[in-house]
Amino acid sequence: MNAAELKKAKRDVRRRVLAARDALGEAERIARSAPIHDRFLGLPEVANAAVVMLFWSFGSEVATSPLIERLHARGTRVALPRIRGSRELESVGHVPGDPVRETSFGAHEPAGGTVLGPGSIDLVVTPGVAFDLSGRRVGYGGGFYDRFLPLTRPDTPRVALAFDLQVLGEALPAGAFDLRIDLIVTETRLIRCPPRDAST
Repeated sequence: MNAAELKKAKRDVRRRVLAARDALGEAERIARSAPIHDRFLGLPEVANAAVVMLFWSFGSEVATSPLIERLHARGTRVALPRIRGSRELESVGHVPGDPVRETSFGAHEPAGGTVLGPGSIDLVVTPGVAFDLSGRRVGYGGGFYDRFLPLTRPDTPRVALAFDLQVLGEALPAGAFDLRIDLIVTETRLIRCPPRDAST
């Protein structure tokens, strides 16, 4: 599959899964998010993490603000991503109530705060539109996390929060620079993906 075909294949998956996710009503998304939160917070990887990088959910994503609150309440340091320049992410320490600003695509990011080195992060919650059982993901097309994740420690777990409808049975289209995740947490199950090596 050449670059143009890969881009089209990802775009088709993105369009199909976003349509299904967007079709969930707000009350349904809130109801489905609650067991995802509980399952995520029960992970040993989360219990052992001093610093967890989350993201501020937007649109029809699994809600993350309750997780920010609950992690902070139990003493875990939370980091949120912030776009630096036009292509890079940086992780910024965040406490509930800290000022945030809206990005061009509708999410929020810290307006201030302390930048944390990627090597200090113990777990990264990685956003995406679609996932498969081997840990491949189709994101929103910006490549921000594919550039950020190699900066973290090789053993830092990458966790996706997703509704069941976002986990596809078929293999997702992926290129050499598309990095895999380790765990997918949905409203009904926890999926541990096959081990990845440090380059993926």
